[in-house]
Parts: sequence; C-alpha cells; structure tokens
Amino acid sequence: MPESSVPAATRPDSAVGTTRPGLVIGVLVLSAFIMILNETILSVALPHLIGALGVAATTVQWLTSGFLLTMAVVIPTTGYLLQRIPPRQVFLAAMTLFSVGTLVCALAPGFVVLLLGRVVQAAGTAVMVPLLMTTVMTLIPEQRRGAMMGNISLVIAVAPAIGPMIGGLVLARLDWRWMFWSVLPLAVALLAVGFVLMRLEAETSSAALDVASVLLSAVAFAGIVYGFSAIGAAAQGGGSMPPWIPILVGVAALVVFVARQLRLQRADRALLDLRPFTHRQFVVAVVLSGLIFMCLLGAGAILLPLYLQSVLGVGPRTTGLAVLPGGLVLGLLGRPVGRLFDRFGARPLVVPGAVGMAISLWLFAALGSGASLAVVIAVHMLLMAALGLMMTPLLTEALAVLPNALYSHGSAIMTTLQQVAGAAGTAAFVAVSALASTGPSGAPDATGIRAAFVVAGVIGLLAVVTALFVRGKRPEAPGHGGDAEIGGGETSTSLAGHR
Repeated sequence: MPESSVPAATRPDSAVGTTRPGLVIGVLVLSAFIMILNETILSVALPHLIGALGVAATTVQWLTSGFLLTMAVVIPTTGYLLQRIPPRQVFLAAMTLFSVGTLVCALAPGFVVLLLGRVVQAAGTAVMVPLLMTTVMTLIPEQRRGAMMGNISLVIAVAPAIGPMIGGLVLARLDWRWMFWSVLPLAVALLAVGFVLMRLEAETSSAALDVASVLLSAVAFAGIVYGFSAIGAAAQGGGSMPPWIPILVGVAALVVFVARQLRLQRADRALLDLRPFTHRQFVVAVVLSGLIFMCLLGAGAILLPLYLQSVLGVGPRTTGLAVLPGGLVLGLLGRPVGRLFDRFGARPLVVPGAVGMAISLWLFAALGSGASLAVVIAVHMLLMAALGLMMTPLLTEALAVLPNALYSHGSAIMTTLQQVAGAAGTAAFVAVSALASTGPSGAPDATGIRAAFVVAGVIGLLAVVTALFVRGKRPEAPGHGGDAEIGGGETSTSLAGHR
C-alpha cells in the first residue's frame, strides 16, 4: 500500500521524539496532578456552598458530578485528538482551557457561572489524563512501566484523595474562591513551562471527526449520570421528569454509539476504537477500575467529608486534616507498588487490595455518631492503602495487553469509564443518603450516610469478586511494540504504531 493510505498508527516512521523523556513526563504529571486535584477540592465546601449560593444539596453536588460528567463526555474524543494533533498542541490547549476555567470559577458571582467554570476546567483535564497515560506507555520500556505508572497513580488517585484536605485548609481561613485563586498561578506557570520546554513531535492523521459519534457519546454519558443525580431530587419532591427517562435515553444512545464505532473502526474512522475490549484482561481491569472509582470519588471524597461534618460535627479544616494521612499513604505507595508489579504482576497486589477496600467500606458503614476521629482516620488510611495496591497494577495491566496502535484509544476508554463511574457513584451515594435521611430538611444525617456506605460496601464486595479474574505475572513478550530504546546520554524513542 502507498504510505499515504497506511494508517498512521501502523507506519514504522510514525514517531514522537524527545531527548528529555523525564522532563516531558514530569511536566505532564505535575499538570495532570493540579487538574485532577480540582475534581474533589470543593467536596468539603459543599455544605458551606449550599448556604453561600442558596442551592439544595442535590444541586450543589453538580459542582463535582458536573466536572466528572464533562470529563466523561470529552475523553472519548481524545483517542481521535491524540492521533490527529501533535502532543505539544494538545497539552497547550488543555492547560489553556483549565486556566481559563479556573479564572471563571474564581470570579463566579453565583452557582451557574461557577458550574460553567467547572465545565471548562474539566474539558482541559479530560485531555490531559489520556495524554499522560499514552506518553508513558510509549516513552518507557515495558520492564519499567509499572514503576513509572506509579506516577500516574499519584495523579489520578492521590490528587482527588487530598483535594478535600487542601479545600478544607483553604476554607478554614479564606473564602471559597481562594480554592481557585490558589490553583490559578500554578496552572499558568505550568502552561508557560510547557510552552517553552515541551517538545513532542508526532506524525498525525487527517481523518475527519465523526460529529455524530461525539453527539451520541455526550447524550449517552450525560443521560446516565443525570438520571442518577435526579433520583435524589425526585426523592425530595424536586425534578421536572422521572429519573428513569434520562437513564433510558442515555443507555439507548450508548448502544447506538457502540454500534457506530464498530462500523467506523473497520475503516479506521472511529471516534473511539473499541477493539481493546477484545482483550480479556483489559475488560477485567476496566470493570474493576470503575468499581474502584465509584468508591474512591463517591465514598472517599464525598461521603466521608459529609460524615465528618454532618454527623461528627467537625469543621472544614479538621475534615481536611483528617483525610491527609490517607492521601499520604496513597501517595507513598505509588512507586513501590509499581516496582512490585514489575516483579510479581497484578494479581498478588489487586486481590488483597480489593479485600481491604471492602473491609474499610463496611467499617465506615458500622461507624455512627459516637465514633472517634482517630478511628475514622485509621479506616480511611486502610481504604487508601487498599486503593494504592490496585491503582498502578490495573492501569499498567490494562494498557500492557494492548498493541501499541491502541494505546491512545485504550487510555481514553479506561479514563472515560473511570470518570463515568466516579460521577455515577457520587450522584448515587448522595441520592441514597438523601433518600435514607430521616430529618425534615432532607440534608444528609447519620442514617442516610450509613445507608450510602452500605451501598458502597456492596460495591466493594463486587470488586473482590472481579479481582479474582485478574491474572498473575505474564511471561516476557520479546519484541512487544512500543518499547523505548533508551541508552547513553540521549534517548531516541520510536513510537511506531502510536499515532
């Protein structure tokens, strides 16, 4: 075939070149960390924002769910973007969107503008995470990917875990707007550094964007998550339509979206190539990651701060400090777990992690209004340690089984479903806590939050069952595509099949 007719993903000369892979990945890690931090930085401020903005609890949670939902809508396009736009331009666009959204949030006069700013923030964040995952998989040799993926675990797990802590510390002394003013200089600085130092070249494809697929994915994920969120509003007599309607519309749109991608991928025109789902271990890792993110973002980042403030009666600063030890545990485990994965594989780490997550969630369900803060911190540390055992192995295993031509699509699929699961978990747990609460105001109380933690515990048990299907260390695969040739003082990286 003439070279012009060969997909860029399969050309031998398709490459991203850099003599400074460590610098490139470092800039991407820091940028993604700042972005993902904003998923949950408002969680401790939600009770405060209910009064400050004059909105209901089921409305204010959209500042978190809306962020996750926007990511879920945008991320399916990143497989397309990473194959058609040079990585440097993708990075600059993502950081610009995030910086503009942060500024809008800081200046927001009310809830609607604040939500708009959060949506713009999320649009930039959605592009950054798959860019980081794909870059690591293509710049780093296979035998070192587990350790390097520990950095990504630091980003996508530790950042949302410590977001409530940072938000609590800011809110204890300053107005909620400073949650954004404090982040904005860092975002602008990283944008400037990336503009000067990021030098990632790539051969791109010129295939047209399938607009119908973009619209279908937006309707699918928005309908499903909105339906979950509407359950809480309906329980309190609010909402303009039954929750099952948007859920049904979303599921129908998702079915059509999948059918369209299966047809388009035959001609290499799919917005989101679904061939990664033909790999069993990818499917297992994606399903388990979805269950983990439901608990990480829904239970750990939303329910726990609500429990601390609404049931135990502690302030935002104490709430932030209470989740700090767990966030530190998660951060410290990132690289060591990555090295253990490189040596032993995923199963010896993931199965104990799933068991630990389930135990910690059921312990949270058993705690009541008389629990001591020390016990809550200890259980949270157990939860974060369990998540730390699972995050890096699952991320690495999911992408390692794919041919390098599918890295960008595999990372987009995994990140999309993680964000959908996180948004659905957040909305569902808030709805359950509202439905089960006994107070006349409908605000979450001890009974409602305990019911939500019981639901989280059931999800934890499902995670244990799913973890049993994760395989052990796979044999060395000589010649596996995508490995980088690293030697001497300079690095020459061939990404044949990446673009």
